[in-house]
Amino acid sequence: MDSKNFGYAGPTRHTGPNTVDAYKEFDAMELYCARCKQAVPVRKRLLLVLPEGDKYEYLCALCSATVGTKMDRQAKPISLIV
Repeated sequence: MDSKNFGYAGPTRHTGPNTVDAYKEFDAMELYCARCKQAVPVRKRLLLVLPEGDKYEYLCALCSATVGTKMDRQAKPISLIV
């Protein structure tokens, strides 16, 4: 059978100099909170700015407990002027 009949042509991969990978970085919307004992919405907070990237903390939107962290290595390099 032709896949066009089902409205799905398979995954597409763009390979050009100006393309951006759409799925390189993910941000969590919900994570499991051990204190609330359920999956809850989260808030993302900048925790540290490091030379290798920015470190974020995910906080439970209900009780403000830390439920995870993320290292964003896409940050621009820091340039120092001496």
